[in-house]
Amino acid sequence: MVKNDFDIDVKVKCLEERITQAQLAEMIGTSAPYISRLINNKNDIIVNKTFVEMLEALGYDIQLTYIKREK
Repeated sequence: MVKNDFDIDVKVKCLEERITQAQLAEMIGTSAPYISRLINNKNDIIVNKTFVEMLEALGYDIQLTYIKREK
């Protein structure tokens, strides 16, 4: 799982791009309720196809960094 501030990132980028979450959903060919559920999910976010498509539609590139876990 990838832990991040996904909800804040998407909301801010939508504001910057002046698009709604419903418009974002339409851009990537999914439903607005699904986008809303992903954005408002307070649990850990799993990187999936929709997550990648949303960030790409908002102009982001995805970079994963692996950090060794402390014991």
